[in-house]
Amino acid sequence: MIEPFIEREVMITQANNPAPQNVQEIVSLRAPNRLVFASLLLFLVGCASNSPAPSPNAGRYQISQDRAPTRQLDPAQIPDVIPTPIDRTMAGNRSPYEVLGKRYTVLPTEEGYFERGVASWYGEKFHGHKTSNGEIFDMYQASAAHKSLPIPSFLKVTNLDNNRSIVVRVNDRGPFHGDRIIDLSYAAAVKLGYADKGTARVELEAIVVNADMPRRAARPVSLARVGEAAITEQYLQVGAYSASTAAEDVAATLSSLTRRGVRIEEISTSEGRRLHRVRVGPLSDPDEINMLKQRIASANLGSPYLVTD
Repeated sequence: MIEPFIEREVMITQANNPAPQNVQEIVSLRAPNRLVFASLLLFLVGCASNSPAPSPNAGRYQISQDRAPTRQLDPAQIPDVIPTPIDRTMAGNRSPYEVLGKRYTVLPTEEGYFERGVASWYGEKFHGHKTSNGEIFDMYQASAAHKSLPIPSFLKVTNLDNNRSIVVRVNDRGPFHGDRIIDLSYAAAVKLGYADKGTARVELEAIVVNADMPRRAARPVSLARVGEAAITEQYLQVGAYSASTAAEDVAATLSSLTRRGVRIEEISTSEGRRLHRVRVGPLSDPDEINMLKQRIASANLGSPYLVTD
């Protein structure tokens, strides 16, 4: 921010050294003073003519509005992304972080991640610039920006409008405007068939090649013996709302975060109030329960708790 400082200095200089008010005052100056004044005037004019004009797009990016590349891309020529073992560092994974006054949390692992929502794409404006983890963004490769997935990670992305699927590598943060859940590179949007539309309804599913911590052994499912009481089912309760519309809005958001069932139960309290409980389940795997808790919290839906039926 140099320009305001320079402007402020010029104004101070003019205030302390007021210029002559008219031509008559200039002529009345003594000859030596006229010579000094003329030299100084020529120097200032020369400096002004040699100073470059400020760029209207001064800043990190050379263009103000994003756009597609000028050459057409053949989807068949765009390389497929093959998931590989991940050597993850803290680059791009600082958590929590804040953008435009809003705080975001990075998930500790991508295992079990699933979400449906709107995808957009980004291209030439960001091409050649660094991503959140220091890599260089290439709009001709299939990559993605996500608000909460660890970087890097791999996603299977399916366009729900045409059922095309591809794999992308997440190496950037975003999008931070609107209701979009992911920004795909221009090449990825071409492969999914929505580059000319701008957005698409998509399904995201994490692909885990290796985890930061070893996977726990699968837990056997306990079955009730004959004569024993039925096994109680576990649910995550996200909230209880007096307005049915509020419960329906939360349930709709939850349905985009998990494949598990989401239900609304209407109950009456001892005080005679009617509430609408929003629950997800049934759930049995502790790892899935913890992951879903983190996902719900990251979606700003509060802190769910486990209940049994």
